[in-house]
This record gives sequence, C-alpha cells and structure tokens, in this order.
Amino acid sequence: ISRVTQSDLKPAALYPWRHRSAGPQVRVKRDWIIPPIRVSENSKQVPEDLVQIKSDKIFTGEVIYMLEGPGVDQDPKGLFEIDEKTGWIKSKMPLDREKHKSFKLKAFALSPSGERLESPTTIEIYVLDQNDHRPEFTQKEFVGTIPEFSVPGTSVMQVTAIDSDDPMTENAALSYFIVGQESIPPHSINKTMFGINNKTGVIYTRDVGLDRDVVQSFKLTLQVADMSGMGLTSTGRAIIHISDINNHAPKFHPTMYNMNAMENKNIAELGRVNATDKDQKGGDNWKIKYTIVNPSGHFAIRTDPVSNQGIISVAKPLDYESQAEYRLIVKAENEVRLKSPYEQIHSATVTVRVMNENEAPVFYKNPIKVTVAESIVPGTVLVSDIAHDPDNSKFEIIQDPESWLAINHATGQITAKRSFNIRSPHVRNNIYSAIVKITLFSDADGISATATLEVSLWETNDYPPVLIPLSGTVCSDQDRDKLGLLLSAVDEDMSPQADPFTFYIGDQNVAANWTIITLNETHAVLHPLIDIEKGEFSIPVVVSDSGSPSLSSNALVNVTVCPCDSFGDCKSYTAAIFGTKMGISFIALMIIMGCIALLLFLIVLAVAVNGCTRQNIRKGGGLLVGVSDDDIRDNVFHYDEQGGGEEDEDAFNIDFLRNPRDMVPPPASFFPQNCSLPRGKQPLRKDAPHNLPSPTYPRKPPGDPTDIEDFINVGLDAADNDPNVPPYDTALIYDYEGDGSVAGSLSSIASMGSDVDQDYDYLNDWGPRFKKLANMYDPR
Repeated sequence: ISRVTQSDLKPAALYPWRHRSAGPQVRVKRDWIIPPIRVSENSKQVPEDLVQIKSDKIFTGEVIYMLEGPGVDQDPKGLFEIDEKTGWIKSKMPLDREKHKSFKLKAFALSPSGERLESPTTIEIYVLDQNDHRPEFTQKEFVGTIPEFSVPGTSVMQVTAIDSDDPMTENAALSYFIVGQESIPPHSINKTMFGINNKTGVIYTRDVGLDRDVVQSFKLTLQVADMSGMGLTSTGRAIIHISDINNHAPKFHPTMYNMNAMENKNIAELGRVNATDKDQKGGDNWKIKYTIVNPSGHFAIRTDPVSNQGIISVAKPLDYESQAEYRLIVKAENEVRLKSPYEQIHSATVTVRVMNENEAPVFYKNPIKVTVAESIVPGTVLVSDIAHDPDNSKFEIIQDPESWLAINHATGQITAKRSFNIRSPHVRNNIYSAIVKITLFSDADGISATATLEVSLWETNDYPPVLIPLSGTVCSDQDRDKLGLLLSAVDEDMSPQADPFTFYIGDQNVAANWTIITLNETHAVLHPLIDIEKGEFSIPVVVSDSGSPSLSSNALVNVTVCPCDSFGDCKSYTAAIFGTKMGISFIALMIIMGCIALLLFLIVLAVAVNGCTRQNIRKGGGLLVGVSDDDIRDNVFHYDEQGGGEEDEDAFNIDFLRNPRDMVPPPASFFPQNCSLPRGKQPLRKDAPHNLPSPTYPRKPPGDPTDIEDFINVGLDAADNDPNVPPYDTALIYDYEGDGSVAGSLSSIASMGSDVDQDYDYLNDWGPRFKKLANMYDPR
C-alpha cells in the first residue's frame, strides 16, 4: 500500500481498504487511518473535488462506491456527494464554519449486486475558518458609576464584545479602545479622565478631579477590533455617572426660630426649621436627620421627606403654670456618615412660648395611690402635689367614710387625721378609698374634677395576743403523755403580726414543775413535770406573737388536777371515796362528819330567823301596811355592805346591782325592828349645799292602782332634787310599792289577812342576792 498524498492540482487516490500479508498464511491487518480532510469555508469553487477513495477489489471486478452521513443523506443534506465509479468525494456548495465546524462520513465499497466488498471506512472533514465576521459589543450602551473624588486607577466597569470566528485563530483576537470622551455638563472637564484595558475591556480612571458638583457624568465612545486590533472593527458607547459621597454637612438658614404653642394640646406641627445640604438632592447623602439636643419630653421633631425640613410637634401637652417658655437646641446631620473631615455639624435655637388658657383642673394621677402603715401617726403627710393647681382653686375630700383624712384646701396636701384601722368594714383588700375634689372658682360654672385616693394599709403589730383558756382541768388518771391543758391565743392583728405564737412559763420556780410543749403555730400544751394526783394551781403563762416588734401578754392559768370521769370532768369527792378500793380513811370520815354538823347548824339558824320574821309581820298587820296609814315614810339608803349588825335598827340593807331608777326595793317598814340589819353610811351629794330643807315627798298612795307610775315618778323627782339624800345613782328604797301590780307581789305584803297561805318559793328564783330573803320566808 502506498502513502496517500495530495497535490495542489488534484488530490491523490486513497486506498482505505488495502491489507497486508506476511508468511505462508494471510492474515488481516488493521485498516489505514485516513487523516482529516480540511476544507476552507466560503469556497467559491463548487463543486470541488475533496478526495478519491479506491478499493483493491477493483482489480477483480466492478466496485460501486457509496457515501452516507451528515451533509450527504443526513442534515444538513446535499453538502457532499461521491462518484459511484471513480470514488471521488466532492463538496456541492460553499461551507460555513460558524454553522458546521466538521463532518464525519462513512464510505462503502459494494459489488454490483449490492454486496459489501469491504468494511465501511470513516472520513472526517474539517471546515477551515476565514475572518468573515466583525466583532460586536454585547450591549449597545454600557452604564457605570464611580464615586466622586476617586483616585486614579479606580476600576469603573468592564465592557465586552464577541466575534463569531474561530476563537482559536487571530480572526477572534479582540482589542478595545476609547476613541472619544464627552462630559456632562458639556466642556466641564476637558482632560482625559478614563482609560481602558485593550485585552480585558476594563475601564478605569486616569486622572483626579471627579467632583460631582462640577461634572455629573461622562459619555465614552468605544471601539473593538479583531486580528488583535488589525482586523474588522465595531464601535460602542459607555455612560459613566459620577456618584455622590457625603462630603457636605447640612446647614441651618436661619439659625434662630420663634414659635407659640397653646397649652394642654397635642400639636402635630408646631413649626418648621430649615437646613440645606449641597449633596445630590434626593440621595441618601442629602437626607437630613433632625434631633432635639435638650429634650424635655414635650416636643418631637421629624423630617419632611420632600423638602428635607424639620417639623417640630408637641408630643406631650404643655402647662403654662408649670413652664411658660422652652428653648430647644435642634441639631441637623445626615443619615449617612459624613466623609469630609472639614465639615461641622450645625445647630439652631428654637424658642417656644406657651400660651395660657382657662383650663379645668386636672389630677396628675387617678387613682392616687398611697401605701402607709395602719398605725400611722396623726398629722403625717400622705401625699402632696396631687393635681395641676391653677389659681383660685379649692381642694376638698368629699368622701371619707372613717374620717381618717384631712386636706389642705389651698395646696391639696393630704394628711392623716388619726391612725387607720385595717379591720374597718370600709377597708377592702387592705385598701381604704376616699374621693378628692378640686374646684376652679375662676370659672363661672365652677369647673371641678375628682379623683380617687387609694390608701393601701399594711398591718402593724398593735395588739398583744390573749391567752385562752384561763382555766381548765388536767386529768391525773390519764397516761403521762396525754396529761396537759391545751392552750391557745387570739390576736386581733392579722398575719404576719399574729401567729405563730410563742408560749412559755413566766415564773422560773413554777417552770421547775410545769412545762409548755408547742403543738403548732397557734396551740401548745401545759404539761406537769411531776406526778400530781389532785390540786388547784395558778400557772403564770406568757404568750407572744411574731410581729415586729413582738408583743406579749401575761396571764394566770388556773389548773385543776383531779381524777376525771369518762367525759373529762372531775369526779365528785364522794364518788372518788367510794370508787377507791382502799375504803374511807379516818381523816375523810371526820371531814364528812364536820360538814354534816355545819349544815345542821345552818338549818337551825334559818328556822329561828324565819320564826322571828313571821311574828313581827303579824304584829305589823302585813308587809305593806304600816302601824298607821298616815305614817308612810320615804327612806333612801346606800347599799354598799353585805353584812348586817345589831346597830341597824331602821332598815334592812340590800345591795342592789341594778340602777335604782329601774327597780323599787321593799320599804323600811317591811323589816321588823328586832330583825333589821345595820345600814351603811349614806354618801353625800356634791352638787348641792348640805342641810337644806328637803322637798315634800308623796305621802298617800293613789286610790287607783294605775296611778302607780305617776306616784313613782313624783317620788323619783323629789329624790333627785333633795340635797340631803345620796346622789341619784344610789339605791333608793321606797316604803310603798303600790297596789294591783300585774307582775305580782314579792309576798303577801299587800294582803291584810294572814300569811299562812302565802307561797314564797318564787323568791328562790331571784338569784343569790335574794337568798337571805327567801330563807326568812321558808315555810319550814
């Protein structure tokens, strides 16, 4: 097989199917590799012979050549063809590398009957590039920005262009150029301010002097060329804007402002202050932020986003009486940090005058809350400066259920009139409420306002605890661990000034025999330390609370130690005697006999006194009727003694517990001369001179029993005005009780007959003070 060559006039024939043989046997070697066929694009010589292929089978018979693949029978079809007889491959039309860079075809050697004589072989065709395309900028206009005062060499932006030719050839090697510069405003800068990197297209600054106050933007004319600047060219445009930096501080024009504000009103716009900034209008560096340097809480300031002015408003209502004028210092600065070291922050002064109006009084707080101790010292100031205090106003408390408070009518200062009591029904949840009123008299209608005063009370330790019970029984026949008297205490204070209580014995000598064991916070047990069978004991016990400071109280607890029955009560002495297994001792028997003898003596004495009394009653003819109806006497006695004696010959002494105005004791004639008890010395009146004549007392009982009330009232009035009788609160004894009492008589005093059939048992129901009188009329 010979090597394939191609002359300038006509390509040589290729034998892609030729094989080699070696030795006696023939073996198949690999096919020849056909090198790629290169064809220039846009060739005008069409059809053009590209290459000729041949098969060795041509020497043995007829061979038909066929070609298939892209450009033949596949898209794009019709670009290539092969001569069936000669094997020449031809291009039928000019090729375009930008559309198809290469083609891979397959060639076949067939017999006339269509039988394959050889295996198909691959033929590659490469299209050679020609500089047939101009480079093009990727954008019609490039736009970029650069901050003013940027230093030379600062990158602005990058421009780009493309070339459709083969990038691996010089046909697509591009170079960039700036061919023109125009400033906006025109002719503001004449020197060349920008340059461009020929290979990368990066635009950069070349000189200083980019001041946005002088020039706002630049328009550049660009050029790009292939073949490294020697080939085809295209032009483009770039716009570069000079961006603003914050190199100017806002300044006030003017720097002094005067404004007027009506009191008691929120004003959205009180006035405006004006500051200007030379930076780009509408930009971030132009926006101004206003600040009140000396805020009082009454004013606020904001920025008008359109005019860039500062708007001052009244955020909290003003009070002419509190302050009539304000001087505000307003500062203006940009929202963006200032980059110029030579610019200073400016300020302006705003004077605000408060206009007075006739307003209603207003409390600063409602409700007015105060917290004090319930045991506050009277006169202590609770609260002051409670309301806006215009002239000609009056403060008063219109509701104070307990009258605990006092107020200064001119200033409104509230003080405690007396100590509080947290247990008052008007104190709810430890809060006592009152209502305070302020009235403005300068107004024709008397404008007023009210507020609630809430006094929160906290408990103080005002009362000591009181021990309970003060007496009790300790059963000596119980187990030792169950012996004792349960003690507790009550305290009028509330927690934490009350329980837990502390109990202890107040006498160290008693503490040797008794002790107190604490059960819980409110109870303890009084417990004997020694064995005691029975007896009466008075134990001094001290109980203290947990208040601050702690208060305590002392008490004597009377303890009875004895054997107890099933109910916990002391057994009677007789039951105790007969309940023992040892029998009655001699000493116990003597005590019993002595008691019986004393009882018999008292019975005999009572019978003797009763007989003496009956005899004298019969001689007198009744209890109410005296020796003569004309000898009715009034006796006023003072009963301050419990015993009688032989020297008392006039009347019987009885100590009445009630007021003498409410009860009428028996008359003096009721008691016989030889059985009367001594009368105590009468007290003297201190409201009248002594030894003056006494008034006339009623001497005759009324005929009508219904007039008994008038009779008693006349006698009572005479006794009250008698200077020779004891004071009015001393027991008075009248010698006449009257007839026909609906309550019944104490005895048959009113009867003129015998007293044999009279029943005096009801006297036993009158209590111990009438016991002696009941014994005298005992029917025995």
